[in-house]
Amino acid sequence: MRRTEVRERLREIVGTVTPGEPLPSERDLSVQLGTSRPTLRIAIEELTREGLLVRRHGRGTFRNLRKISQEVPSSADLPPAEGDWRSELLEYAVTTPDDTIRALRLRIVDGAPMALEEIRVPLAVAPGLSEADFTSESLYQRLREVHGVFPAEAVQTTEPTLTTPAQSRLLEVPPHSPALLFERTTRDAAGRVIEHARSVYRGDRYRITQHLRFGPESG
Repeated sequence: MRRTEVRERLREIVGTVTPGEPLPSERDLSVQLGTSRPTLRIAIEELTREGLLVRRHGRGTFRNLRKISQEVPSSADLPPAEGDWRSELLEYAVTTPDDTIRALRLRIVDGAPMALEEIRVPLAVAPGLSEADFTSESLYQRLREVHGVFPAEAVQTTEPTLTTPAQSRLLEVPPHSPALLFERTTRDAAGRVIEHARSVYRGDRYRITQHLRFGPESG
């Protein structure tokens, strides 16, 4: 099993554990996942850097306490970000048994690396989706104009993280650099999921500006 698959399987297991409670031992997890303990430790380290897990010396690995969220509603169209954006495709595959198109791409802005994006699109949504669609200026534009798929709404979370050594090399930053982690689920007007995306953006190059309005019940 590939390291990325081990990490995502481990993420699923973590989701079944109550926040603050310990995970099974590394020995039990390696048997359950069918992987080596060194590969498992790398996956645990990556989820620890994300803040999902916490390791306590002599006690084991625990699911971290839940994160506190605040929703910022928006009804306006999402404008494009500044700069000259392009994409370099690093990986492309159709995964089974879920029949999902998975692409990993490096986003480059004004000639320098900005972000790593892992995108998953159900094969049934756009069977003709190809590698070229992920290197175009806008994936959503390609979905609309080429494949007749119209993104309508999304739920996206943003939180701080640190880059892994592999991410650092691709983003050309020092290991464990501050970064922003975005996770997004996009649906069409009928409510069908058309995309899952997980992106790591350089903390030294990217910022978000929001325009807020306050009412009598604002927190």
